[in-house]
Amino acid sequence: MPEHPGPENSRGGRRPRRAVAGAAGLSLAAALALTACGTSPDSDELTVVASTNVWGSVAQAVAGDHLEVSSIIAEPSADPHSFEASPSDAARITSASLLVYNGGGYDQFVDDIIADDSGRATVSAFELFEATHGTTDDHDHDHDADHDEGGHDDHAGHDHGSVNEHVWYDLPTVDATAHAVADELARLDPDNADSYRANADTFSAQLADVSTVVDGIASAHGGDPVAQTEPVAQYLLDAAQLRDLTPPDFVSAIENETDPAPAAIAATRALLAENQVRVLVYNVQTQDRVTQDIRSTAETAGIPVVEITETLPEGLDYIQWQTRTVDALASALE
Repeated sequence: MPEHPGPENSRGGRRPRRAVAGAAGLSLAAALALTACGTSPDSDELTVVASTNVWGSVAQAVAGDHLEVSSIIAEPSADPHSFEASPSDAARITSASLLVYNGGGYDQFVDDIIADDSGRATVSAFELFEATHGTTDDHDHDHDADHDEGGHDDHAGHDHGSVNEHVWYDLPTVDATAHAVADELARLDPDNADSYRANADTFSAQLADVSTVVDGIASAHGGDPVAQTEPVAQYLLDAAQLRDLTPPDFVSAIENETDPAPAAIAATRALLAENQVRVLVYNVQTQDRVTQDIRSTAETAGIPVVEITETLPEGLDYIQWQTRTVDALASALE
């Protein structure tokens, strides 16, 4: 799979995920002014908009042939954390009949745009995750319980070791999202309600096939140690019962777009160079020089690298993407 490096900053790393400043504020203000002037489509036209193509693919599976779902973020190399909505993006969001998004601060631009529009029909995957799992993160990391010095509490919803917003790797949440979309579409378009719900059931069955592979990994490799550059696929690792040995200070720094301390880098490199882990899970979408060095260390040591992304690779739908990911993880652990 080709790599998709993110936009580089002056140090050769990624663009900071929290870089939403003056220009974004002006764009949003302009967008709200634009939509206030009346840019909504015909009221008879049902439109579904998703924040990213991940949730767009889930929604499309439910909508089937009745509707075409559009996604605000569809580029494989885009970083939703730092995405700045354009006026046209905001217009699409505010005029949508149904909005499907991640929530939890991941696609914050959506929350900013709909903040004063409480009556809008929405499906938030993160809210469904919280309804199912609660607000605390129960990941079984092999990390020290106290790692506040690494700055974990500063990351406003993206901390490693607290609530993890990357819920599209939590298959029960994805299943719940598909059925929530079906319920909303059934309400908006009663004539096709049965079709939407049948599509959601079909998607659920496909998702169960992915879960079967994950359960197989847990059965064959439960407890095996792994490392990762970021906790993006943490819910997948948890479901597969794999132990994440990555030093918390390392993943915290990478997640916060800061340089890890030399000791954290050295400890992470040692995990790989000394073959203390079976696999490196590597986010190709937001890589920088530090993570590229970690990958090189793993490859030199003969440790398999499993690539993950935060949006869909080109040409794949959600089920195909997750099937490829779990199959790659299973193969790497063999």
